[in-house]
Amino acid sequence: MAKHRVWLLLVLCNLFWAGNYVFGKYVIAEMTPLWITFSRWLLASLLLLPTAFWLEKPELKIVRKSWPALTAMAVLGIIGYNLVLYSALAYTSATNAALVSALNPGVIVLFSVFLLGEKISGIQTSGVLVSLIGALVILTQGRLSQVLYTEYNQGDLLMLAAVVIWTLYSIVGKRLTAVPPITATAVSALIATLLMVPFALAQGIDTQKIGPLAVTGILYMVIFPSLFSYVFWNMSVRAIGASQAGIFLNLIPFFTAIISGVLGEKITTAQIGGGLLVFTGVYLTTGMLDRRLTREKRQGVIRS
Repeated sequence: MAKHRVWLLLVLCNLFWAGNYVFGKYVIAEMTPLWITFSRWLLASLLLLPTAFWLEKPELKIVRKSWPALTAMAVLGIIGYNLVLYSALAYTSATNAALVSALNPGVIVLFSVFLLGEKISGIQTSGVLVSLIGALVILTQGRLSQVLYTEYNQGDLLMLAAVVIWTLYSIVGKRLTAVPPITATAVSALIATLLMVPFALAQGIDTQKIGPLAVTGILYMVIFPSLFSYVFWNMSVRAIGASQAGIFLNLIPFFTAIISGVLGEKITTAQIGGGLLVFTGVYLTTGMLDRRLTREKRQGVIRS
């Protein structure tokens, strides 16, 4: 897959995830984290499974052999990450949650180095730092000193756990090459749904408390963050690696600011400037790195 197409997929999946933060904060007021996660992925499985078989025509024998990795993806990326994320939104603001999630690219790079043996260059390191600064500028309205005085609550600590969980999910997805990406997402979603059934039934749900906003939020989560974002993410991680894909996660705060503007909130100069820094970091980590690799290939340094 061409690099520019991978970047487009990563931009879109993070745009959809930004909406997940916004809707998640509203939906959590009417549904528990377990039922948000369960209903979201139950419906998403119904869309993902036929999509996978139609587009990828996977070999079921290979899928069955990969069940340990697919189960790990289900537990980490579907159940674990979403439960922790929605639990965090019950205690902290979407802004604080996005601020903590801005640590994700750096954590993915570090885990990729130690667990996958991926190499990072000075350009990649600079890109991570620039993007992180951009995310912090957006979330603190240009007052970076606030980060030092932020009193992190239970929700912020839960988001730290979510960062680690998503990192592990991304690394497992990178190692799972036998199963096509859409199929991997669909099967892991199905496994996760089946695992959550007894817990969801035991907890129960009061349907009278679920209003139109919660229904709209769940439908958005099913179509965009669940279907498109997870498929786009898994395709991109396999194409360019977990560390390079991870830098795009810093686009979430930028898109969160855009969504807030559409909903009537004023877009500030700090948000615009921070967004430019995020894009600059993405460019440093991907564009300049690609040119270096291309140059090395031409010089015979790397085998094509």
